[in-house]
Amino acid sequence: MKPTEAMVTHPEGPTDPDGPTGRLATWLAHVTLDDIPDRVRTRARHLLLDGIACALIGAQLPWSRRAVAAVLAMEGTGDVPLIGWGRTTSGPAAALLNGTFIQGFELDDYFARAPLHSASLVVPSLLSTARQSGPVTGGRFLLGAIAGFETGTRVGLALNGPEMLSRGWHSGPVFGTHTAAAASGVLRGLDAAGFEDALGLAATQSGGLMAAQFEAMSKRMQHGFAARNGFYAAGLAAAGYTGIDRVFEREYGGFLSTFGEGHDPDASRIFAGLGEVWHTEGISIKAHAANGALHPAVDAVLALVRDHGFTASDVVRVHVAAPHAIYHHGWWRPERPLTTIGAQMFLGYAVAVALLDGHVRPEQFAPSRIDSDDVWELIDRVDATLDDSFDKEGPEARFSTRVRITLRDGREVERLVRQPHGGPDDPLTNEEIADKYRALTARVMDAGRADAVEAAVLGLEDLDDIAALTDLLAAPVRGALD
Repeated sequence: MKPTEAMVTHPEGPTDPDGPTGRLATWLAHVTLDDIPDRVRTRARHLLLDGIACALIGAQLPWSRRAVAAVLAMEGTGDVPLIGWGRTTSGPAAALLNGTFIQGFELDDYFARAPLHSASLVVPSLLSTARQSGPVTGGRFLLGAIAGFETGTRVGLALNGPEMLSRGWHSGPVFGTHTAAAASGVLRGLDAAGFEDALGLAATQSGGLMAAQFEAMSKRMQHGFAARNGFYAAGLAAAGYTGIDRVFEREYGGFLSTFGEGHDPDASRIFAGLGEVWHTEGISIKAHAANGALHPAVDAVLALVRDHGFTASDVVRVHVAAPHAIYHHGWWRPERPLTTIGAQMFLGYAVAVALLDGHVRPEQFAPSRIDSDDVWELIDRVDATLDDSFDKEGPEARFSTRVRITLRDGREVERLVRQPHGGPDDPLTNEEIADKYRALTARVMDAGRADAVEAAVLGLEDLDDIAALTDLLAAPVRGALD
């Protein structure tokens, strides 16, 4: 707030019901499943299924095990299950770790127009809140998920999310706190004033540095931090602890004015089409196990190999041209050895293994594969440049990536990909999402349990209590890389 502004309390509703924060808070307090079209509810169930698949495969990865050991040593006991562990801990610790599992292998969803990974925020905050809220129906769980999906994407759009990446912020944790707070707040039954407090409390906990992508395990945990912080925000608001009023529109120290300084945030995008335009349907599901910004290059490489019939041994040089956000997010000169997180974020590695192996799946990120000589020999033949002509075309060109490959026989082949498969204009179908779920879970659990989880998630609205689903998720799983 500006130093000259007086404090305003709002026991009966949002401070400014017609402002961006007030409109969002009011909608969150009053939306019901009946307000949400069937197609959106169906898509949301499949988004949850994908997030759960990512959690199950991420639970027992080496860096996830290290995170569990460290966090439980600090947090101690509780009654909220850790997905895939057969152990419980406190609500905040479980939100942190379950979010970390979903982000554990760069397989989870993304929203291209305002980059964040929604399931890693929504699922953990809902599971932790449900343990404190008594029996929660599957319908209520689904409503909370959609509230989170809609909130985070809208706040990200208002902030011009891709520009956050260009400035070095990890955009998802910046507006992911609101995602988690909205989801948790639905289960807690917050009124409009409570949601305004929760959004304000979430905003003041936002943050995350994108330099984590190069080698730090913390890249896996940053959405988990946001899930935990959003869970805290809703819980504090439910207890009457007040947050920043009108947090999105404040001129001094507000969320958009502070994080959006220099790139013209637009608060009206928070409520534009609210209840009519469903950004849940614009959340993308990954077809490859890597940073979503790299998928156009992977798709281009695979298409060129398919169309022109060459192998990696035929390649002299690979050149990738990409817009600002992809180039700065995915290109640098690596040093060997490269960590798993570095490999999953690095354009050169994704292109190299796509050429060598014909796919980019979890096995491409085992340490032995990352440090293979054939991979590094090929990485030395890959370079990338910034092509700002894509940026001049506007937001619709944000994925545009051109790959040009020079071959030993003198041919030069090229492909421009505007949208990857799985991206906003070429989304995975619901059946493809289910197929991805089955392929991932087959690595870590038996088929009977996987089938039961799938049936429960896709039939959420028929569940009187999500406890049975929670129990299915809680049991231990195998390690995906063991």
